[in-house]
Amino acid sequence: MKKNPCVQVEVCAYSFISCLAANRAGANRVELCASPWEGGTTPSWGLLSQVLAQTNIEVHAMLRPRGGDFCYDSYEKDTMEAEAMALIEAGVHGLVLGALLPNGEIDYAFMERIRKATGTIPLTFHRAIDVSKEPLLVMEALISLGFTRILTSGQRDKALDGILTIAQMVHASNARIEIMAGSGVHPTNCQEFLEIGVDAIHLSARAMKDSQMEYRRPNISMGGIPGISEFEIMYASEDLIRETVNKVSEYYSS
Repeated sequence: MKKNPCVQVEVCAYSFISCLAANRAGANRVELCASPWEGGTTPSWGLLSQVLAQTNIEVHAMLRPRGGDFCYDSYEKDTMEAEAMALIEAGVHGLVLGALLPNGEIDYAFMERIRKATGTIPLTFHRAIDVSKEPLLVMEALISLGFTRILTSGQRDKALDGILTIAQMVHASNARIEIMAGSGVHPTNCQEFLEIGVDAIHLSARAMKDSQMEYRRPNISMGGIPGISEFEIMYASEDLIRETVNKVSEYYSS
């Protein structure tokens, strides 16, 4: 596979400190989200405004009204369109979204509606493609709609397990749309995705730190999600991001 020296590094960021880490570590952009344990939902206006004001990194915001599947009712679609316009007004550089029909095909009509409403702002179709029936058909639809890129794990939980499918998408895209590999991407495996010719890699660089709370009342949980401690805080590691950025640079300088 021919090398693509313009491969970008995108960080999935759920907090302001994660955006600061991505900015300092040299990442190209962040995918700004809320609700990490739901797989990412639309971030708040306050968070977006702080990131835009205090960093110079490119910010693409998740456009997703809830966790769960990607089949939305009319009320959710109206909400998504309203949120898209608010995010654009706030100054976001791009939007990340995806929607499917009950039969597993792309919700083309809704994606076309969002494309027309948002003008020329870059749109990324997220990992909804990984639970679609025919990802290559979804890709062709996205190309026809003028989407900028696709985020995919190759229809597997981890992108490394789906790398052959990602490679097929890279080949089939023929540079008509960007293919970005994500899910389980980290410094020790990122170069494997560069080998298949992806246009970008997407990582969370997930790390955990202990809460500052000293008093911790037992037998109560605000979130009520088993296995998730409310005294651990998830963030994106600046060191892991920087190491990934350096690995990408090293690959193209060798």
